[in-house]
Amino acid sequence: MHKYLRAIGFSKIEDRKKVKELLAEAVVGADERYFTTGEGDVLMGEFCKEFAPNLGLSVCGGFDENESFIYDYYYPYLRGTGISSYEDISVERHAEKESYAGVCDDLKVGISLIFYLQNRIPYIKAKNTDKLPIRGTTLTLSALSVSGTVIFPILKDDVQEEKNKENLIKRTKLLAAARQGDEDAIETLTLDDMDLYNSISRRIPNEDILSLVDTYFMPYGVECDQYSVLGEITKLRKVKNQLTDEKIYILTIFCNDVSFDVAINEEDLYGEPAVGRRFKGVIWLQGRINYPEDI
Repeated sequence: MHKYLRAIGFSKIEDRKKVKELLAEAVVGADERYFTTGEGDVLMGEFCKEFAPNLGLSVCGGFDENESFIYDYYYPYLRGTGISSYEDISVERHAEKESYAGVCDDLKVGISLIFYLQNRIPYIKAKNTDKLPIRGTTLTLSALSVSGTVIFPILKDDVQEEKNKENLIKRTKLLAAARQGDEDAIETLTLDDMDLYNSISRRIPNEDILSLVDTYFMPYGVECDQYSVLGEITKLRKVKNQLTDEKIYILTIFCNDVSFDVAINEEDLYGEPAVGRRFKGVIWLQGRINYPEDI
């Protein structure tokens, strides 16, 4: 069973029989169907069923010689809103199955974002027709979580907010220059990191770490598309799974200057979410590449 089924409202599913019944319902009553030809001229299919607005289950597989669908794997998903990044994206196939991981090197985050690709069929079609690489794409990130906490924000005045924005713009420009091999930019970034480390080292014995760190985006565990995040809640809404009546929070998080949606079961969220407060938790990062209309 998939660990993140509970994030879309299926926390009570405990055996494979119920999972198979759920997958059968998703295939038969699919809201979206995608098809393409894969390796060896095998017809591939993907069936997506929503159980709440933008929350659903995707069943992926192929068709045999009798035109019967045989599923290979499934995954729960949250369709994100808005644009998270305009940077170029590279895609790699997972080794064990016909699923894909995307990689986005966004300077604002400071690390390479690795995410589970939701719309694999358009990518496979573009690959089969030799249209890669595609320019002008954007990325919409989303995430599922099974454990999260709401914490209060750090108190900042308007002057501090403006200073933080200026520092972020300055750092982004330095990172871009350092990527191009600018030695002065590399040296400046190194000195800034050393100053930040010394400042935190002096304050940490007497202050809580969450009062010093406003936001972070860090890899978590051994799976490359899971992260530990801390970010500000900018929007929130509560939806209900139509099948189970379980309630799910969908939070829009602003983290390291990147905005994305996170879905978490009401039972798994500790605290009362509100705009301006912060979300701290472990997420499974997903992404949808927005291709130009002519692809």
